[in-house]
Amino acid sequence: MRHIWIGLLLGLLITTSTLTAAPPKIILSKVYQQGIDLGNYWVSEKLDGVRAYWDGQQFKSRQDNIYHAPHWFTANLPKQPLDGELWIGRNTFQQLISTVRKKRPNHDAWREVKYMVFDLPGSKMPFTTRLAKLKELIPQTDQNMRLVEQFRVSDHTQLMARLDEVIAAGGEGLMLHHNDSLYLAGRSSNLLKVKRSQDAEAVVTRHLAGKGKFKGMLGSIEVALPDGQHFRIGSGFSHQERRKPPPIGSTITYRYFGLSKKGIPRFASFLRVREHY
Repeated sequence: MRHIWIGLLLGLLITTSTLTAAPPKIILSKVYQQGIDLGNYWVSEKLDGVRAYWDGQQFKSRQDNIYHAPHWFTANLPKQPLDGELWIGRNTFQQLISTVRKKRPNHDAWREVKYMVFDLPGSKMPFTTRLAKLKELIPQTDQNMRLVEQFRVSDHTQLMARLDEVIAAGGEGLMLHHNDSLYLAGRSSNLLKVKRSQDAEAVVTRHLAGKGKFKGMLGSIEVALPDGQHFRIGSGFSHQERRKPPPIGSTITYRYFGLSKKGIPRFASFLRVREHY
């Protein structure tokens, strides 16, 4: 009987722990609009990695899932929270996802990964002071952890020139972080993303067969927007993705350049299937 009560108690504790677990409270960005005083912002490259919150013991995703990094990878990380991205390099997102989502880490694959740190969540100091503190915390000689480079621009023209340099080199965009902003969870105008194109999500509703060089493969997909409108996306797919297209019912991320008069995304291209992690 005693063993039964112990078992019930342990089960209750596990259930309670699961129910009270909550995703990390992180800051999220809004979209840059010309007209703000750029002298008040630090600028950095927007990395195409996975957001990873270091809670002092392990990496967590925005949905509170654990990234199982090898012990040697995290051995020199501080015991205080950090905000950053796990990243391999430009145009390596699928390789990165394949590496970091494994519950049993592949040590050789993890040697390609870097933890790119850009904020200090537990601090109540303004961003410029947090940045100075991060420079003290993160040794330049660390092989697994890097501080994301932050720099200044004088005006919109210089910002766009730096954006074009990053895009030409295979990057995704830039981020602006206000000098005096505090680290507050949720979407904030103190953190802005700067891109030539926009990203959005839609649900795959149909596969359309390819023709010509894509005969026998996917030609395009039909997707549904949240407002119920449908449109097609036929570019951005690799040959492998055309042979094994995003499943019907899955949510994909796509890139586009403004909207038509009917509200349909212009020049839309496929980026990836959204990762629920």
